[in-house]
Amino acid sequence: MGSVEEANDKKMEILEAIEDNYGGVTIDMMKEEEPMDSLKFHTMLRTSISHWRTTGKKGVWIKLPIELAHLVEAAVKEGFWYHHAEPKYLMLVYWIPHEIPHTLPSNASHRVGIGALVLDHHGQVLVVKENSGKNTGNWKLPTGVVEEGEDICTAAVREVQEETGIETEFVELLAFRQSHKSFFGKSDLFFICMLKPLNFTIHKQDAEIEEAKWMAIEEYASQVKVNQSELSKIIANICVAKKEKEYSGFSALLTTTGLSAKKCYLYSTINI
Repeated sequence: MGSVEEANDKKMEILEAIEDNYGGVTIDMMKEEEPMDSLKFHTMLRTSISHWRTTGKKGVWIKLPIELAHLVEAAVKEGFWYHHAEPKYLMLVYWIPHEIPHTLPSNASHRVGIGALVLDHHGQVLVVKENSGKNTGNWKLPTGVVEEGEDICTAAVREVQEETGIETEFVELLAFRQSHKSFFGKSDLFFICMLKPLNFTIHKQDAEIEEAKWMAIEEYASQVKVNQSELSKIIANICVAKKEKEYSGFSALLTTTGLSAKKCYLYSTINI
């Protein structure tokens, strides 16, 4: 785990770390094979911070696997705070130059969700009733959360298939909504997507969906619960306008970004 380095003219055992591009270091303990004693870790961490302070380092990140959760207390005693957590690790962070405000990036601030407008050749919309939640008993569009590393257009197709068994292809992004202080206090982005069905026989997901069916879009838009919410009413009106070909959305253009030519989607009214 530790490497022996020269610092302050004497040998001190410090934690192995990787320098980042912002004047900081990251201690990645995910590959630690040997058990780490809390007292030894505390001593090495304190020594390491002292060494990094003399070398002008700023931010210190510790990626701590769940198997080493007993080391959290030692890190917190040295002034580390939680940055974010995932199922298998906790990321802690520390700012060495206390005399200036830290410039460390915040944790992810948004959750991204989708709602799917799926119209058949009769102009009917695919709707579902959920087993639980605030929308119980109300017919609504299939919805879901975009997974990490997943494109919005792909997420919409996946969610519809999972909830209803209907295979679709993405057509357009119709609108999106931004709100704050939502899921775990995070901001929330919700995208309304239009999809084209490739089959029409419904096989609903029993775990989350009570019912699923094709419904006249006017019936969907006239529901009492839909009209009790200004936002839901506007979304329903957009869906009706799209059926009547009185509304144009954004197509997904697969492109690349930066020198790395990383693939991404640009949503635009013009497909060049």
